Amino acid sequence: MSDDKSIFSRIDDLVAEEHELRTKHAAGQVDDADEQARLKALEVELDQCWDLLRQRRAKREFGENPDDVQPRSADTVEGYLN
Repeated sequence: MSDDKSIFSRIDDLVAEEHELRTKHAAGQVDDADEQARLKALEVELDQCWDLLRQRRAKREFGENPDDVQPRSADTVEGYLN
């Protein structure tokens, strides 16, 4: 992901996948375990995308290059809550 627009596009794709997954689960096309596993993976990737946007905005705010940021690991991003 190289710029804000592509990050927002990825977020849109992930949210669409989440809605599709929930629809399929409601229709009985996806079982509970598969739904929960995929939802967790989607949640982690969404958190990483939002974190990357926050990093980019912070760089911009302080006159630094937003392209210098790198996505943080899932463990790091998810560890913020703990």
